[in-house]
Amino acid sequence: MTFKFTEENLARIDKARKKYPTALAAVMDTVYIAQEQNGYISTEVMEEIANVLGIDKVNVLSVVTFYTMYHTKPMGKYHVQVCTNVSCMLRGAYELWDRVKNKLGIDNMQVTADGKFSLEEVECMGACGYAPMISVNEDYYENLTKEKVEEILESLI
Repeated sequence: MTFKFTEENLARIDKARKKYPTALAAVMDTVYIAQEQNGYISTEVMEEIANVLGIDKVNVLSVVTFYTMYHTKPMGKYHVQVCTNVSCMLRGAYELWDRVKNKLGIDNMQVTADGKFSLEEVECMGACGYAPMISVNEDYYENLTKEKVEEILESLI
């Protein structure tokens, strides 16, 4: 199956491209738009991004594989990321990690059988002053306890 951007998304990419001095600078915006459209970033999607921006595929690959917000395989409807970097770790992140894993019955980079949840352990999400934290899709939850994490997950089930 070949990936092609919708006309609407091509217009969004063009608008994003105009914000930057080079096409390469627009790669993050374009990858995000592609992930919204396709759900994840496959090899075909990376090739189309490179074609649309007129850049090397390796530039797209380097962005996709560096940032945790981009996924190279399908994820769940609710993608849960648990930060376990130093600040979060010192404030109980591994207890939260274990709680989420047990509640969802999946491990790192796995998806529940019903496709509703996926789980990822991440290094740093830039909320060190509010540790420990998790994100669910685009929403950050900070200063967490095991009980608060349980409430968040229950609200999604």
